[in-house]
Amino acid sequence: MPRGGTDTGGATDPPTLTASGLTSAEAADLLARHGPNEQPRPRRRTLVSRVWTQVRDPMILVLLAAGTFTALVGDVSDSVIIAVVVLVNSATGVLQELRAERAIDALSDLVAPTARVHRDGVVARVPAREIVPGDLMLLAAGDRVAADARVVATHDLQVDESAMTGESLPVALADGDEVAAGTSVTAGRADVVVTRTGAESGLGRLAALIAATPLRATPLQRRLAQLSRVVVVGVLSLTVVVMVEGLLLGRSVVQMALVGVSLAVAAVPESLPAVVVVSLALGAHRMARRQAVVRRLPAVETLGAVTVIATDKTGTLTEGRMVAERLWTPAPGAEAEQHLLRDAVLCNDARVLGDGVTEGEPLERAVLDLARERGLDIEAERGAWRRFGEEPFDNRSRRMRTWHRGPDGAELVVEKGAPEVVLDGLAGSTDALAAVDLLAADGYRVLAVAERLQRDDGAGGRRIVGLVGIVDPPRAAAADVVADCRRAGIRVVLVTGDHPGTARAIADRVGIEDTPEAVGIHARVRPEDKATIVNDLQRDGEVVAMLGDGVNDAPALRRADIGVAAGRGGTEVARQAADLVLLDDDFRTVVAAVEEGRRIYANIRTFLVYGLSGGVAEVGVMLCGPIIGTALPLLPAQILWINLLTHGPTGVALAVDPADPSQMAEPPRPPDEPVLHRPLVVRLALAATLLVATSVTAALLVGTDGRRTATFLALGLGQLGVALAVRASGRAGRRNYGLFVAIAGSAALLLLGAYLGPFQALLHTQALGAPDLGIVLALAAVPGLVVGTVVRRARRRRLRLANVER
Repeated sequence: MPRGGTDTGGATDPPTLTASGLTSAEAADLLARHGPNEQPRPRRRTLVSRVWTQVRDPMILVLLAAGTFTALVGDVSDSVIIAVVVLVNSATGVLQELRAERAIDALSDLVAPTARVHRDGVVARVPAREIVPGDLMLLAAGDRVAADARVVATHDLQVDESAMTGESLPVALADGDEVAAGTSVTAGRADVVVTRTGAESGLGRLAALIAATPLRATPLQRRLAQLSRVVVVGVLSLTVVVMVEGLLLGRSVVQMALVGVSLAVAAVPESLPAVVVVSLALGAHRMARRQAVVRRLPAVETLGAVTVIATDKTGTLTEGRMVAERLWTPAPGAEAEQHLLRDAVLCNDARVLGDGVTEGEPLERAVLDLARERGLDIEAERGAWRRFGEEPFDNRSRRMRTWHRGPDGAELVVEKGAPEVVLDGLAGSTDALAAVDLLAADGYRVLAVAERLQRDDGAGGRRIVGLVGIVDPPRAAAADVVADCRRAGIRVVLVTGDHPGTARAIADRVGIEDTPEAVGIHARVRPEDKATIVNDLQRDGEVVAMLGDGVNDAPALRRADIGVAAGRGGTEVARQAADLVLLDDDFRTVVAAVEEGRRIYANIRTFLVYGLSGGVAEVGVMLCGPIIGTALPLLPAQILWINLLTHGPTGVALAVDPADPSQMAEPPRPPDEPVLHRPLVVRLALAATLLVATSVTAALLVGTDGRRTATFLALGLGQLGVALAVRASGRAGRRNYGLFVAIAGSAALLLLGAYLGPFQALLHTQALGAPDLGIVLALAAVPGLVVGTVVRRARRRRLRLANVER
């Protein structure tokens, strides 16, 4: 018998379905035993403890040592720069640690502040923290679930679990089903018995999982820490050799100690952290303009090293909304499809608002949207076929029925719901069920529609009207983005809590490959499974970026080398756990971030080749003192002046070099590749050797009185030429006007050091005649010309190899 009328009632607190509960005394005893219903929070560390952890980092220790050196020799500008970099790095590390705590704090926002429970035989509203296992809790539409519970009595309960599972549709729950803390009731009502609270609940376990997942050092941080140790040991060893050589040639201990400190400062690229910070900060600024907020600076560079992108499905690859796309009818044709849409609109509680927006349950809204697109006049059809009775959708029956009276007095019964229920026993159901299987294989949720004219007698009057295929469609650019990732050598892996068939259908539509050798689809995964998948990929040597938007993604976002969260449709928990937040929820922004990360890493490598080659050359020139005929080819002040001009503005200008257009056509760098791999070491050695050779040659070709000045100018100007050569990366690289200005300014100051009176007094230099200056300038150009030729040839060879592999 259908339920008549359309009154929905007006009570804000619907009547309960059962009438038992705990007493206040029982609740107090359970609260003392289990503790409050709150998420566990890690012990807060003091600010001093946090800062000390950052200062102990090897890179910071290197900086402090360099800062001490520069302070000892009176190099105020370098000392200030190093102090600022130490402060920025330490502050960034402290903020990074605080982010994990904020991610856990954000979990508490998912729990309602109060809940309705039975206490002492009456319904009471109590603070959520006082909920205890055994409480009988009342749920109704609009409520946020305060604790894990088991349904004991329900009336059409539907729960939005998207924040916890990623499932885009509300889930219908029946008696005996579990409901999780942090989920929201979208329809119906229920009485539930609380089973787990606080740390034992699903949210509590997530909080523990986030807290137990340490932040990984980025590939760049690990590589620079290794390089710093090698550079420091090498430079100090060579400095000791120079000092001993000077002492053996009769120089004083004090003078050689000053030379040693000056060389150590010059050879150790203390500007490297400044270059890194500037590169990352400018990269973060560029990403912000492209709708991506960087929450942790090293994350920008990490994207450039990514080899695998593990992504959630709902809201990331897909639009996060339901769309009716496919229709099937027993007799093909537009008339049959219009008939199907008419019945699906009649047996439907969604409605069209005044502004044309649909309101209601997602599946029913999707049907209305398709009917409108196909030209069906919804209000006219509903007016012609007035509803006079209904059987609402029920979790047990898994169908909805409505009774309608037509303009000629005919009565129509429309049935909509699960295909296996609606199609059962109907003629033609074999063909319809086969169509259901095909639609399901393509990732569609299927609604079956049947009808019966009331004047027909018996079940034989029921007939199949058709099927509606509904899907959460992929984003328009998803397939292109996956293809771009493949061209860049990055594998995309789908990690979702959805059904395997749905996951595979979406993967096929966007081009995600799934093979036994390289698994591309992980379906029906739990939150802890996602973190495990990320960990397994990392154990295999992959650098993993994880994309997600739900609470269930937070542990994996934190575990990944870089976590990327959706900012518009995602949860606050996911945003707090992530390193990068996409304001537009657009997968394409990730590819832009990868390009930015590769640009930054390439620029840092360029600076290393440039900076280290200059430092090694300075040590090499000092070792060649006997060849030149003096124990001190360069004085400490001259060494520091060269270092200031070459590593300062020029080094920072290299940090903002534009991207090489070809870099996204190359595979990611191997995860175990050192920051200076063999080709770069060869390039560095070549540059350093040429700088030493040309500086010594300049000293030998110039008169005895001007040898030190010739060495000073040839070495300084030669390094500036190398700065232009090492970044010869195609047409885009020639637009770095800031670098040209920095090099021109540094070259002018070097020449002023030899020709302007006050500088001559400070640096102990003298003016060279035109012939001698011409010799110096010609020789200073040689290292840059040779290195530039090598770099351009290497780039052309690299591009040819990349094209062959593609």
